[in-house]
Amino acid sequence: MSLGLATLHVRKSYAGNEVLKDCSFSFSESGIYVLTGANGCGKSTFLRICSLLEEPDSGEIRYFSQGSTIEKDLTLRRRISLVLPKVGIFNATVFRNVSYGLTIRGMKGERAEKEVLKALEFVGLTHKRNQKAITLSSGETQRLGIARALVIQPEILFLDEPTASVDQRNTGIIEEIVLGMKNESITVIMTTHDAGQAERLADTHIQIKDGRVMPI
Repeated sequence: MSLGLATLHVRKSYAGNEVLKDCSFSFSESGIYVLTGANGCGKSTFLRICSLLEEPDSGEIRYFSQGSTIEKDLTLRRRISLVLPKVGIFNATVFRNVSYGLTIRGMKGERAEKEVLKALEFVGLTHKRNQKAITLSSGETQRLGIARALVIQPEILFLDEPTASVDQRNTGIIEEIVLGMKNESITVIMTTHDAGQAERLADTHIQIKDGRVMPI
């Protein structure tokens, strides 16, 4: 059974401004969860807290599997991935950028090459494998970030505004990539400012309103 995730009464403030007031929600089934809300409502903050990148002021993030709570340690962190709106890349080839996560996990050789090429094919960048990553367009860079997240085979993938600064063509490609993850048994939790995109992609559409998470 894949990972489940629940947020319990999560609160977060910045400089005295309470962004998240009481966020409780259970991501208990695989599929695509799309989180929307007004600018500044706390979508990205909520995603960073769920992905363990940031700590809440109070409340709890609980990962679970088969009814048991999982400790938030390195092992758990290797079962989840987060792609931010601005993807950081190395001054190296596309292939080496994607292979980095496998390298630090000790996977090398033919097995690693197979996994990298599989991830690149999934995002449509196989033909760019030997190109310097810094020469990619913004849309291609975002797809590279997704490939780098997918190559470690996460059970939960967080995508924060994956098409925010992307042209229309790459937006369509990324939406197809996200929909394709349904066949990979990955739980996708993503934010978007585009209500139309949420309708196209979401199995479960949720929103942050007045500091709380609620289904639509």
